[in-house]
Amino acid sequence: MIALKKCAPEQGLQWCPDTAAPEPGPRDVVIAVSFAGVCGTDHHIYDWDSWSAKRVPIGITIGHEFVGRIVSLGSAVERFSVGQRVSGEGHIGCGVCHPCRTGNGHICEQVDIIGVDRDGCFAELICLPETNVWPVHDSVPDHVAAILDPIGNAVHTVSAAQVSGRSVLITGAGVIGLMATAVAVASGASSVFVVDVEEARLAQAAELGATHGLLAGDPEWPAQVRRHTGGQGPEVLLEMSGAASAIKGGLRALRNGGTAALLGLPSSPVELDLAEDIIFKGISVLGINGRRLFETWYQVEELLVSGRLRLDALSKTVLAFDDFERAFKSRTSAETTKVLFEMPGAR
Repeated sequence: MIALKKCAPEQGLQWCPDTAAPEPGPRDVVIAVSFAGVCGTDHHIYDWDSWSAKRVPIGITIGHEFVGRIVSLGSAVERFSVGQRVSGEGHIGCGVCHPCRTGNGHICEQVDIIGVDRDGCFAELICLPETNVWPVHDSVPDHVAAILDPIGNAVHTVSAAQVSGRSVLITGAGVIGLMATAVAVASGASSVFVVDVEEARLAQAAELGATHGLLAGDPEWPAQVRRHTGGQGPEVLLEMSGAASAIKGGLRALRNGGTAALLGLPSSPVELDLAEDIIFKGISVLGINGRRLFETWYQVEELLVSGRLRLDALSKTVLAFDDFERAFKSRTSAETTKVLFEMPGAR
């Protein structure tokens, strides 16, 4: 089969048309990938930054956002059938560590992530354990089903922070930040402030329901947010950018006793004033990783199927799989456009 692999410790990826197709074990499912989403993590691996060099094995097939149809089943699989349309949870837990056995499999101590630790979905076929396969509701179109993974990141962040009836600040209006904007609105946030470096992103955030947009280039934006919230600051911070300046500004803007949910990954360590910005303010800080298994998946499906979560204003670009260089060199998936590959399985 064809697969897109990381074959050398340098920038770039390799098109591999002679990759061996996966063979399912007794409890595995093999899926023909129809559409696959390009994520910021994939850009990190393409660039071969310091994080990738420490984590990602050479020779791996990358990619972790997808939708497809089942083409073969292991002998012991009972819950699925050939031809069924599915997506999948990319965090494969060990099932026996303390987090896994206490309902926290998303932070498994020995987790394998598809496209990072084991072969992913930028290939004609992907093999997953039956327990990680998610049946896609008939009403969810392929272009949305392919990105249930990042939608889940946004839903996990918003739901962990309990935004209903509260003022919310979102720092970073990339793809997942824009998703979080829509989710916060659907979840009943009283007001949604979005901060980003580009006006185009703020315009998209407004289309998705944001009540205020502020440019990150203005050093006074934390003070502006506080003025718009009666001088108190927002009750919730959803940090989606990983930028040190956004993290510091968001904590500075957050009101005393507020909640900060941090999803964005900094590219290097961030120095914080713990005393002034967290301890003395009595802030609750939540580290957000992946999706809760499988609570978040049910929440995402309910939001989409009910029509409460609408992502119509989220821009999407669909490229042929063999046009992968364009996807990575344009950097669009790190901006406001979600890039999808149309895979061989779509045909």
